[in-house]
Amino acid sequence: MQSHPNQAHILTVDVEDYFQVSAFENVIARSEWDSLEHRVEKNTHRILDLFDKQNAKATFFVLGWVAERYPNVVKRIVNDGHELASHGYGHQRLTKLNQKEAQQDIEKSKHILEDISSTEVIGYRAPSFSINNSNTWVYQILKELGFQYSSSTYPINHDLYGEPSWPRQAYLTKENILEIPASTLNVANRNFPIAGGGYYRLLPYWLNKQAISRYVKAESVPYMFYFHPWEIDPEQPKFSQASLKSKFRHYTNLSNMESKIEKLLSSYHWQTVKAYYASDSVSTNSVAGCYCD
Repeated sequence: MQSHPNQAHILTVDVEDYFQVSAFENVIARSEWDSLEHRVEKNTHRILDLFDKQNAKATFFVLGWVAERYPNVVKRIVNDGHELASHGYGHQRLTKLNQKEAQQDIEKSKHILEDISSTEVIGYRAPSFSINNSNTWVYQILKELGFQYSSSTYPINHDLYGEPSWPRQAYLTKENILEIPASTLNVANRNFPIAGGGYYRLLPYWLNKQAISRYVKAESVPYMFYFHPWEIDPEQPKFSQASLKSKFRHYTNLSNMESKIEKLLSSYHWQTVKAYYASDSVSTNSVAGCYCD
């Protein structure tokens, strides 16, 4: 079954500030975070204004660290009709945490988000898509904490994340957690990243749009897009001590990103993760079955 051209696709935002990205984890100490200029509140409100203008609904994967400091952002996300989900607490890649540390990070974030919003949080996205073959035990933690789905894998080759052999479409883990991978385009048995973020910012709009259109025609499930609030903020402070590769990835085309997102929002209808994957028909039509290692 192919996607209908008018089908709503899935819009997601990973709510973190510019200094919390994995590329800067060896440049900026966590102890410095509170002393730096915070821009996530303003940028997230800007995104919410943009979504309201375009009548787009999204899932916001919010860091517990951000929610603690800016509860008004969390409340507005919910009040505007978007889905609130967890991005963990401190943006530490799960590949760098042991099971106890991961459990504490994920549980802390869930409690903070639920206390602020008075809503149940059922979705989780690991920082930097950091669930892979080394830490599938995370799914048991998610089950015990009451999560229903995860969007924490990216089946591509990348220096910070990725398991290219893993499924490209949503599947149930043996723990009964629905894992929803970031969208990829499969060409000649190779997966190409098309889900957004830096790839969307770095590449020209026409190329992104062409890849997304090809995915929509070929796949039976909605396309899923993601980006971060700092990606629409060209005025953010710069870290000169970062590596050339990190600076290129992080700072290139920041001034163009908002207009590119506006184009994408106007090209498709957008919904939350929950709106699609919690529907009654998904279990038979859109989930690839149990993927057990």
